[in-house]
Amino acid sequence: MIRFDLSIGLDYTIEAPTDFVFVVQPTRTPYQRVTWEQVSTQPGLPLQEESHGEPPNRHLRVRAEPGPFTLRYDAIVDLVHSFALPEDLREVPIAELPASVLQYIYPSRYVQSDQLLEIARREFGTMEPGYARIEAIRDWVQRRTRFQVGSSHPGTSAMETFSCGNGVCRDFAHLMIAMCRALNVPARFATGIDYGADPALGPTDFHCYVEAYLGDRWYIFDPSGISPRMGLIRIGTGRDASDVAFATIFGTVKWSMPRISIRAEGDAVNGIAPPVRHDYAVSTDAALAAPDEAVAQLQAAHAVPRATPSLSSG
Repeated sequence: MIRFDLSIGLDYTIEAPTDFVFVVQPTRTPYQRVTWEQVSTQPGLPLQEESHGEPPNRHLRVRAEPGPFTLRYDAIVDLVHSFALPEDLREVPIAELPASVLQYIYPSRYVQSDQLLEIARREFGTMEPGYARIEAIRDWVQRRTRFQVGSSHPGTSAMETFSCGNGVCRDFAHLMIAMCRALNVPARFATGIDYGADPALGPTDFHCYVEAYLGDRWYIFDPSGISPRMGLIRIGTGRDASDVAFATIFGTVKWSMPRISIRAEGDAVNGIAPPVRHDYAVSTDAALAAPDEAVAQLQAAHAVPRATPSLSSG
């Protein structure tokens, strides 16, 4: 089990009355437990939380008037993983895909998989289907795309990233998802925090990665290579970035870079270990598969007593 101590601060100067929808709270799943959390704003304002989707994305809504506005979120999050040997994982034929997975083989706003079909076939069409082919896509995206802060914008699509050859984690993820979907492999967009990233890339920030449906589970891939897969806390899950933006703003504001800190705790006596890089296939969403021993480990863990989460207005 991995335990994270997480803190997020978001600062804005509001120029006109503004509605915010934040997706910054780690979701609750059988593999991920939010042991304790607290949300506050300055000035103190009413907060409304709504969850929907599968896994459930937690939408935090607030309306703020002109002036300085800060949202602060703190949490302790426990995370376990399911591991598999890559050679044991197969791509699932269309006829066998669960109905809930089908939406992740279609093109979406930032993922024009239909326009990348010929490229995907040319690059990967002759490879044996399976985990190794998806890993080859991940490696191809990482090798041909240069990580460059400021090289893209919130509207940049997979096609644009393919053409220009640079971007940030969001763009890496969109391009990999597009290539997977072009080969009829369900793939989806997930957000988290870039734990373990090279400090030379800048301050800790929100992070985007990919999950591909193989066998009977969703498996994690990070095409940017920034974070160890075991260090990825799930915040949001969707078809692409349009579903899980960490802040959607309906108004006029000025903003500064997020203030984020994340620390992985270590406690060998209680079975708590820091994330490591390795070659196993990693999953934190069993989809329709039966729960495994990792879930039982999380349910049995009592190293930190569970606390009642709080939404505070000041």
